[in-house]
Amino acid sequence: MKVAVIGCTHAGTAAIVNTAQLYPDAQITVYERNDNISFLSCGIALYVGGVVKDPQGLFYSSPEQLAALGVQTKMRHEVTNVDTARRTLKARNLTTGEEFEDTYDKLIMTTGSWPIVPKLEGIELEGILLSKNYNHSNTIIEQAQKVKRITVVGAGYIGVELVEAFQMNGKEVTLIDGEERILSKYLDEEFTAPIQQSLEEHGIRLALGEKVAAFAGENGKVTKVITSKGEHETDLVILCIGFRPNTELLKGQVDMLPNGAIMVNDYMQTSLPDVYAAGDSCAIHYNPTGKHAYIPLATNAVRMGTLVARNLVSNTIPYMGTQGTSGIKIYEDNIAGTGLTEDAAKAEGMDAESVMLIDNYRPEFMPTFEQVQVKVVFERATRRILGAQIMSKMDLTQSINTVSVCIQNKMTVDQLAFIDFFFQPHYNKPWNFLNTAGLQALPKTVKEPVHV
Repeated sequence: MKVAVIGCTHAGTAAIVNTAQLYPDAQITVYERNDNISFLSCGIALYVGGVVKDPQGLFYSSPEQLAALGVQTKMRHEVTNVDTARRTLKARNLTTGEEFEDTYDKLIMTTGSWPIVPKLEGIELEGILLSKNYNHSNTIIEQAQKVKRITVVGAGYIGVELVEAFQMNGKEVTLIDGEERILSKYLDEEFTAPIQQSLEEHGIRLALGEKVAAFAGENGKVTKVITSKGEHETDLVILCIGFRPNTELLKGQVDMLPNGAIMVNDYMQTSLPDVYAAGDSCAIHYNPTGKHAYIPLATNAVRMGTLVARNLVSNTIPYMGTQGTSGIKIYEDNIAGTGLTEDAAKAEGMDAESVMLIDNYRPEFMPTFEQVQVKVVFERATRRILGAQIMSKMDLTQSINTVSVCIQNKMTVDQLAFIDFFFQPHYNKPWNFLNTAGLQALPKTVKEPVHV
């Protein structure tokens, strides 16, 4: 069996390693246009901020490790064409310029995503950077050392983590986003408001509800970000607007979402039987809505990549879908979320209700205790849990993994009230805060049976 893999970050590495282990006789060739593989891009802000001193810890595999598994790894090779009807691909050696054709029996597309770069006046100016891969992170660190004012465009996870890292390194920081709130895709306002306050208290300037219109500069270098509401002087700009799937190679050959994300079935197959896909190039089954969605997360990628290998020869283990579970730490606040926010549920046209709990996570007779804020979103008619969010100075984020399992299994908010959790005063109260949130959501009256 001849297997070709295009792209080698999270999903690609998982697919390759597991394929090599499961099918020792397979001839596996991986094509990667970068000079490194398996970089944990979610660690960029930690690297930029100096928390991670040795960047090699952000790599969890290498071409040498893949070679030890018998994998032929073609680094600095770009695949320029895929012909699924002929089962061929064309590739270019980016070092020598050599072009050649290869064949495959099974094709694994793990091409990932690329940052969205808006077509705006001045976008070509020096000092406007992306934040996606290892080379980007090194460029950011190098250029940030030379400047005083840094502007980050995009208030998602990466953008918010970067402004924190820059501020802690003594920079003057501005965060711009077209939305009125930061992290609006992940959290409701009850959670984003205190985070925004925390950022501002640390001296970060928030320019929210502002859309970037252009960039201006002097001597070829960016000096100003022009928005719908004004101008922001700057020495460096980091674009964190979002990501698009890298799927041009299969355009018109397999089924995709409008944004180009490849649609796969439960076994990671595309609409063509011997073409598989995983990771940020894919649309996934989103359990809270039951629809396909584009949710680029490393956790999804490694699961999908592993399942590609397991299902490469026959359908063995189906994908369970995702809740889009994620977490972030901003200064002293530990925050996590899973499934739909209340805003997102209503945008989907769902009749959603929510319950908010603010309590101390463990008994007040203990020497210390921290406040926890929990919100659970559920469907009004069915009571099915749709999502949850949590925030505390104490790291209680693992509780969101519990709610993720609840959503996975279509549990109701009423069942959440009575799930069996342990009690120990060091860790919680007799009613765990997730139980308490469920109890708070219970109907306030109980209908008496009608006797005939």
